[in-house]
Amino acid sequence: MDGSDLGLHNSNIMPAARPVRPLPTYALYGEPDAVEGLDSLHCESIAERSARHDWEIRPHRHVGLLQILYMRRGQGAALLEGAGHAMRGPCLVTVPPLAVHGFRFDPGVEGFVTTIAEAQARRVLGHDGALAAPVFALRLAALRPEHARALQRAGSTLQEEFHHRRPWRGLALDAALQQLLLAVARLPPGAAPAGTAAAPRAQRHVERYRALVDQRFREQPSMADCAAALAITPTQLNRVCQRVLGRSALEVLHARVVLEAKRELAYTTMGVKQIALGLGFADAAYFTRFFQRLAGQAPAAWRRQALAG
Repeated sequence: MDGSDLGLHNSNIMPAARPVRPLPTYALYGEPDAVEGLDSLHCESIAERSARHDWEIRPHRHVGLLQILYMRRGQGAALLEGAGHAMRGPCLVTVPPLAVHGFRFDPGVEGFVTTIAEAQARRVLGHDGALAAPVFALRLAALRPEHARALQRAGSTLQEEFHHRRPWRGLALDAALQQLLLAVARLPPGAAPAGTAAAPRAQRHVERYRALVDQRFREQPSMADCAAALAITPTQLNRVCQRVLGRSALEVLHARVVLEAKRELAYTTMGVKQIALGLGFADAAYFTRFFQRLAGQAPAAWRRQALAG
């Protein structure tokens, strides 16, 4: 199935210009200082973020984040891995981690964008590879009325739970997110939009490395062990991380450790020593120096600021 089958076509509404180097990498568009944020889920309307950028989201990518964009009504254009496509609601766009994408919307467009940490999405899907495959595929799909209704229901429930802090919120969010991901997975199978290409080898290596880091970061494995698990050399691993992410393989691992430390400092009552031990540090003092070097504050000071905020 190509773009013409979907009622879509390559469009010069958003020309596939050569991206500026380095390509921006965001947690949420327009927030470059938060490459990997604390929260594993974010929900907002299309208008909330795009209106403040004059209805244009310039080409960028996300590290370790899945995005689901549902346009209920309106028109626009999408740039997906260098190829331009017209969009007309109701339609759905799924953007896996590291896929280059950008959008332009007509003012007044209706719909929502859900951003999910890759690890969170896979956990909610029960680590079922067959179920995850259509969810993590790069695609733009025109929707039949029954599929649009299913996505609208699931998305509305998720947004309602996300924006209201009710008892057992985490459990409710997981249940609502699972329904949204299932609605995406149940869409009729279709190919990626015409003009998009399979991820290059370097990107595939980085995706596999980040999945390995998510599984083993508490062990703080050596780069030699990580490279061996990916069947490449440590030099290759470092090279592809620098090329795709702009940082070394060790920096990727350290960023994941610090992210988890921040989550545990912000969302648990564990002491610094207990957090340090759980993250593979035998010495709490060394953990404190490590955290301060990467986060700019000692763990206790960071926790006080996070709780105050």
